[in-house]
Amino acid sequence: MTVARLSDSDIGEMSEDERRELIRRLQAPPELLLPPARVVLLHRRIRLTLMVLGCLALIPWMVYLGLTLPAEYQAQNWSLAWIGYDVALVLMMAGTAYLGWKRRVMLIVPALATGVMLLVDAWFDIVTAAGADVWWSAGTAVLAEIPLGALQISGAVMLLRFLILAHPLRDPAISPWKARLPF
Repeated sequence: MTVARLSDSDIGEMSEDERRELIRRLQAPPELLLPPARVVLLHRRIRLTLMVLGCLALIPWMVYLGLTLPAEYQAQNWSLAWIGYDVALVLMMAGTAYLGWKRRVMLIVPALATGVMLLVDAWFDIVTAAGADVWWSAGTAVLAEIPLGALQISGAVMLLRFLILAHPLRDPAISPWKARLPF
């Protein structure tokens, strides 16, 4: 079997479509990289069904809570709840920092989670504060939690967008926001 070798100049003379086709031919077949199609389909159906059912169940639940919850409530384990949340937030921040320092793609996951947790923290700090604490909570939210949360979320989205755009098999005619999953 004779193998033709491509030089850098041969590759440089190829069109973008020809290079994409070459990459397609050289890459491992999807069946070696992905779980079996039936497993992917089953997991996808389960996740989508649970998310749709969760949305449908939460709507009447929110109406019920809005009509029945008292305006004030004496909570048990209040300090444990807040400290536990802050511990989880610190772990997400540490994971984000570590993966960012190591320049790992998985940075997307804790960065997005950290951003969402910071926004949730700002929300609960403000809505549960009373008296003069409201101003402290609002100031902390506006000056720290919301900007840092937005920075983490936008950074994760920008990194994901870059990975989509940098993918050698990406169709340049399709927006990264419309890129489909490979399975």
